[in-house]
Amino acid sequence: MARKAMIEKSKKVPKFKVRARNRCLVCGRPRAFLGKFQMCRICFRNYALKGAIPGVIKSSW
Repeated sequence: MARKAMIEKSKKVPKFKVRARNRCLVCGRPRAFLGKFQMCRICFRNYALKGAIPGVIKSSW
């Protein structure tokens, strides 16, 4: 889980655009971010398995 201080710091508008960091809306994780869903891979997997994300299903073959 991300530190609260880093989450709060990332909410501010940075001095330069390139300093902005995408963070998961659920847990605040900065890495493995899926832009289309605005969350990290771990939260995405949990929500997808619960069926909370419409249109996403687990593949099987």
